[in-house]
Amino acid sequence: MAGKTPKLLIVAASAVILLVLVAVLAPWISPYDPLAQDILARLKGPSAAHWLGADQFGRDLLSRLIHGLRASLGISAAAVIVALLIGGTLGLVAAYYRGWTERIVMRCMDVLFAFPVILLAIGVIAMLGPGSGPTAIAIAVVYTPIFARLLRGPALVVAESDFVMNARAIGASDARIIFVHMLPNLASVLLVQTSLLLSAAILVEASLSFLGLGTQPPAPSLGTMLSEGRNVLLLSPWSAVFSGVAILILAFALNLLGDVLRDTLDPRLRGEQ
Repeated sequence: MAGKTPKLLIVAASAVILLVLVAVLAPWISPYDPLAQDILARLKGPSAAHWLGADQFGRDLLSRLIHGLRASLGISAAAVIVALLIGGTLGLVAAYYRGWTERIVMRCMDVLFAFPVILLAIGVIAMLGPGSGPTAIAIAVVYTPIFARLLRGPALVVAESDFVMNARAIGASDARIIFVHMLPNLASVLLVQTSLLLSAAILVEASLSFLGLGTQPPAPSLGTMLSEGRNVLLLSPWSAVFSGVAILILAFALNLLGDVLRDTLDPRLRGEQ
């Protein structure tokens, strides 16, 4: 097992890096404009001209898939980063100051935890309106309490460690202790959870776009393509099939990376291996 984990880590990381590169290079590697229509090619299957076929408006599915990957990954990544910055900071502050600060912060997070993920996201979008920006904000709101609770637990232990006590004794500021002394010792936890939550955020973004609340047509996203493909599923299943497979691959690659990172970085699991 010990010899297999690094290989699996390389495979998972390579898959994620490849998907990120495709998303970043989308304007240069997509064969067509994702919004360009070719009526003569509408609902056609895979061919030499359109490798994955064309949708009901004659738009090239491969180009839309590449740009859809870019949109879905970009929205999800932005949302998770914002949730990490806000939720992580709240979790560290709650663990460091304890007392009323901890109670107030964690009770506010519990209020957000009380709502199902999709319902809370839909509620936020209902206030802000549909679109890519509101979708990113909604996902960030959903995952902020997860990061806060995630960091609070191990941060409580780190806050009582000797090096933190020594930093307090020599007069280090609270901000320096929290972000310079405590945060680096929680980096492995953050790295694993960020990868896992990014996988979940991809599914939430796809779900919201599928419902018409996320990225708005004609702009492509994986969830939007899946929603559009269901309307012509019997005539041409390609849009629904390829977008669904893309969502599956993206979520699986990120989830696999998170699992492998957890197995690699957790000393207890390394000991069992």
